[in-house]
Amino acid sequence: MRRRITVGHSPDPDDAFMFHGIACGKVDTAGFEIEQVLEDIESLNRRCMEAQLEVTAVSIHAYAHLADRYALMPCGASMGDGYGPRIVAREPISPEALKGLTVAVPGTLTSAFLALQLYLEEPFEYRVVPFDRILESVRDGETDAGLVIHEGQLTYGDYGLSLIADLGAWWGEKTGGLPLPLGGNVVRKDLGEETMRTLTRVLRDSIVYGLEHRKEALDYAIDFGRGLDHQLNDEFVGMYVNDLTRDYGERGRRSIELFLSAGATAGLVPAIDGLKFVD
Repeated sequence: MRRRITVGHSPDPDDAFMFHGIACGKVDTAGFEIEQVLEDIESLNRRCMEAQLEVTAVSIHAYAHLADRYALMPCGASMGDGYGPRIVAREPISPEALKGLTVAVPGTLTSAFLALQLYLEEPFEYRVVPFDRILESVRDGETDAGLVIHEGQLTYGDYGLSLIADLGAWWGEKTGGLPLPLGGNVVRKDLGEETMRTLTRVLRDSIVYGLEHRKEALDYAIDFGRGLDHQLNDEFVGMYVNDLTRDYGERGRRSIELFLSAGATAGLVPAIDGLKFVD
């Protein structure tokens, strides 16, 4: 009997692109039966708090709370290299003015939220709103500003909203050009070293398949985008599935260390003693 493994990822184009090879039977799954769980990233973060999923995409922010149960895979990163989650509002305002407004955020365990906390450097009013409703929330006056992730980073102008700050650009300036670590893939440690390595290889094979069969993977991924045409779908996937996704590399690993260290210094996340990846 094939062993069933639950694999979680968010229903957005970049994750769909990464997992296309697995979902469509294009790569060898090493005898495992892969059951996909598609939920927004904050829901996946919460499920990992109870170790419900064997393999899943998570926010790097959330990983600070999961390091005792999950190991980071060295592939599958979503990093904003000079760009990232964006703060938007109905009218142009200064970043300083945000401290007196209510900001719609996609979840308190998202990396975007931790980046916003580090950016503003002091407490602010926020409201958790599903990521795919944040633009509507700001447009309709339910909240004063919004922290947008996924394709909202490209489509906020369609809602008549103004860009206040790009947190990926801010992080790059702050760190001398490092990418902002947003999402990663993790595997549960209790599966054992051999299974962890095998599942890591399966995911890397799926990522490589997508990169080497780009049009095919993009055609699959576009069904997961909201309001994206083929050109924007291609642009968005290219932003978050690239060489850093194939392997974090030294830049990616260093950036995660700095990001989580900054969060721990600010008292926002637990400190991790030695960040380790699956070998």
